[in-house]
Amino acid sequence: MKHMKTRLTALFAAAAMALSLAGCGSAASSTASASAAASGSGQQADYTVGILQYTSHSSLDEIAAAIQSELEQQAQAAGVTISVELKNGQGDAATINDICKMFVSDGVDLIIPIATPAATAAAAAVQGTDIPLVYSAVTDPVEAQLAQSMEAPGENMTGTSDYIDTAKILDLVLANNPDTKTLGLIYNLGETNSATTIEDLRPVLEEKGIQAVESTVTTPGEVQMAAQNLISQGVDAIFVPIDNTVASAMSVLADEAIKGGVPVYTAADSMVRDGGLATTGVNYTKLGELTAQMAVQVLQGEDPATMPVQVLNDGIVTVNTTTAAALGIDPDVFDLSGEGYVSVE
Repeated sequence: MKHMKTRLTALFAAAAMALSLAGCGSAASSTASASAAASGSGQQADYTVGILQYTSHSSLDEIAAAIQSELEQQAQAAGVTISVELKNGQGDAATINDICKMFVSDGVDLIIPIATPAATAAAAAVQGTDIPLVYSAVTDPVEAQLAQSMEAPGENMTGTSDYIDTAKILDLVLANNPDTKTLGLIYNLGETNSATTIEDLRPVLEEKGIQAVESTVTTPGEVQMAAQNLISQGVDAIFVPIDNTVASAMSVLADEAIKGGVPVYTAADSMVRDGGLATTGVNYTKLGELTAQMAVQVLQGEDPATMPVQVLNDGIVTVNTTTAAALGIDPDVFDLSGEGYVSVE
C-alpha cells in the first residue's frame, strides 16, 4: 500500500503506548522485513523502505545494521509490516544512481540513504515524486544542499548528521603530545563531508600553532601511499575525518602508522576499532537507531521538511588499547573528563 500515510498513522497511534525508541542489535541481510499483525481490524499495512548504503566499510555497515534492527523493533511494537530493501552502491556513482532509480520505480514509501554521496544521489532521484528521504551520516546537510537549515530542512527530506567538533579531536592530540607541531590530514577532497570537516579544523590548528600537512586520496588504494608520505615528512600525528574512502582502508592506514610510530586520530569510533588510536566521534549504532526513529515518524505522517536534522555527538572518548600499546602510549592520557573512556581492541 504505497504512500497511505493516514492508515499508517492510525496504526502507529493505536500502538503508541507500546512503541519503543531504543532498539538495538543488527541485521546483515541485503533484504529484510519486519512484521507484526495489525491490531484491531485484523488487517496488515505493508510499507517498503529502501536503504541505500554508499559503500562497504565498518562505519556504514554499523549504521545499516542499526537502522534495520530499529525498524524491525518499531514495526513489531506498532503492529505493522515494514519491508526493508537494503542495497549497497559499493562507492560507484553509476550503481548508486541505478539503485535510486529502482527505488523510485518500485514506489518505495521512504528512502534512507547512508552517507553524503548516497543522500545527494537519492535527493536528485526523488525530485518530482512524493517519496521522502531520511538520510543518515550526512556531516553537513546544508553545505551538501540537502537542507535549507538544520532547524527547518525544507523540501521532502531530513535526517541525521555525524558532525564532529574538531576542537575536541585536537584536545586528544594535545593530551597525548602537548608539543605537537604538525598534523597530517588524509581525506578525499571529493567528499563534501570530509572537506567540510577539514575546513572547520584549519582555524583551530592555526590558533594552536599547528601546521597542517595534507595527503589527499581519491580511492582506498591510495591510502597506504598517503600514510607513507605523511610519515616520511615527520608529522607528529595524523587525523582522518569521516571519510568513506579512507574508512574503506582504515586497517591499512593503521598498520602503516603503527610501523611509523605515528598516532592516528579519527572522527568515528568504528574507525578506532579498525586500528585508529582515539576519537570523541560518533557512535554509529546510535546514529542508525535515531535515523530509523525519524523514518518511522515520517511514515506516521510527520512532514520531514519541518523536522530538524538531528546531530549526534555525545563526546564519549574511545581508545584502541591495542594500538596504544603498540605505540607505547598510556591510554589514560585521553581521560580528559576524569569519567573514563570506552576501551576497544
